Amino acid sequence: MLSSRFALLLSSIVAAIGIAEAGFIDAAATKSVAYDFIIVGGGNAGNVVANRLSENPQTKVLVLEAGPSDEGELEIEVPFLCPRLSPGGPFDWNYTTTAQTGLGGRSIPYPRGHVLGGSSSTNYLLYTRGSSEDYDRYASDGHNITGQFDPTVHGFNGITSVTLSGFPSPTDGRVMNASAELGGDFKFNLDYNSGSELGLSWIQLTIGGGMRSSSSSAYLAPSFLARPNLHVVVGAEVSRVIKTGVKDGLPTFNSVEFRSDNGTLIQLTASKEVILSAGSVGTPHILLNSGIGNTQALTAAGVTPLVDLPDVGENLSDHPFGVAAFTVSSNNTIDTLNDNAVLMNQAMQQWETEKTGPLVNSVATHLMFMRLNGSVLGSNPDPAPGPNSPHYELLVADGIPVPPLPTKGNFIAGGAVVLNPTSRGSIKLKSSNPFDAPIIDPALLKTDFDRVVMREAIKSIKKFYAASAWAGYVTAPTGGLEDAVDDASIDEYNKNTTQTIFHPVGTASMSAKGANGGVVDPDLRVKKVGGLRVVDASVIPFIPSAHPQAVVYVFGERASDLIKAAYPQ
Repeated sequence: MLSSRFALLLSSIVAAIGIAEAGFIDAAATKSVAYDFIIVGGGNAGNVVANRLSENPQTKVLVLEAGPSDEGELEIEVPFLCPRLSPGGPFDWNYTTTAQTGLGGRSIPYPRGHVLGGSSSTNYLLYTRGSSEDYDRYASDGHNITGQFDPTVHGFNGITSVTLSGFPSPTDGRVMNASAELGGDFKFNLDYNSGSELGLSWIQLTIGGGMRSSSSSAYLAPSFLARPNLHVVVGAEVSRVIKTGVKDGLPTFNSVEFRSDNGTLIQLTASKEVILSAGSVGTPHILLNSGIGNTQALTAAGVTPLVDLPDVGENLSDHPFGVAAFTVSSNNTIDTLNDNAVLMNQAMQQWETEKTGPLVNSVATHLMFMRLNGSVLGSNPDPAPGPNSPHYELLVADGIPVPPLPTKGNFIAGGAVVLNPTSRGSIKLKSSNPFDAPIIDPALLKTDFDRVVMREAIKSIKKFYAASAWAGYVTAPTGGLEDAVDDASIDEYNKNTTQTIFHPVGTASMSAKGANGGVVDPDLRVKKVGGLRVVDASVIPFIPSAHPQAVVYVFGERASDLIKAAYPQ
């Protein structure tokens, strides 16, 4: 999986000199081409499908991406700069949620990638597959890395690069000592991507050769974009899919309407299928604007209903995210690097010339996956997919990992993630204007269960940093954590500080053929219509016990096989 610096340099040169002849074309030029498949969204899954379908030179594929190209964007390429991208960075849709009752009535930013590669170009690069029980439920750098992962559960020839941190953290030894000291829930797990997640592991990241590996840089690499049957249009915001006829008693939706970067509205038709890959916010928004959704809600929004599919935009599930921070006695943390322009410039020069140094890492070093103990879970139904799957995740960060970044001081932090929330939110139309942002309600910490899990996660962070391995290094809790001393005050702290780690799924959920609920069938075809499929995180019916990037890649690869099988050559 680790590619050489020379290969990366060569591919960058090819991209720079060949982009005009490669797959990027102007929106107007698409009208003279007959496409077999039109893919709406050049994100995690969309680029996978584009790559795999265009392997057949007789199949013409078009990708419509609302955002700009990611080519040459330093903040995207440099792993350590990921906090500058989300939330509120230059490649963000800049959505905002409704007032969240579980967060004390706060509305919070809701980051989604508005760039080629989608959120794989703007996320924090974490690669976690989830528990093997997650999938059962769906079916019903040069340093010594010995002992940091299990090579038997990984491939080394895939398109997407995955690696361990490429630069050591000064607290790595303390982390491992604390794990050994505490044991139990904090025990060392060689590789959380083995299907057994529980315990503490070294982090794995979508990085190759010191650079971010996104769906764009991997699946739309220059060698793939050189295919004459693969076209990509950036700055193309799709407003709706359009009914084109009736086949086998079902209305077909083989056409799309999009607004080009000069404001022109263009309509195109795919001879085989339109594939929605606009993500868990964008896909239901497009479906609803197309008249596919709850008939009463569509009428109330001023959209003519065409297909009654009530679950479109429902079942939104996301991972609540909190941070617990502590001051430390050292100035050798990522805070110093972020706050010191001289050090940052030196690190950037090292990255630009060698692709080494601290900027080849993301902002966390280790992950822990944990379950609630029986006394806390009590008689409540367990929302985890099985007894070996975690309820929450902890991220170990050698400094404050997410915005707002501090301008002075040095810290260590733990990030807390509720992995199997029972809260469910929605995506709804704000108006009949398809270019108005939707109403986003992720329902964070809305249920008692989710609040209990976040509370226990914060307690676990405090326990971890209270281990003797941190003696003389961790000095005091900060940022309001010092007042979170019992269940009630921890709950208050969480209500005032919890955000999202921006992992929405489920808004076009997959369900069994013939089932009353759901939006797509197991082949990811939209129910009650023809010519339309969804391939992105919105089809995942239950949020995985993981950062969903890897899971979405899996869905993209599987969907590509299903589509190919539906159209044998």
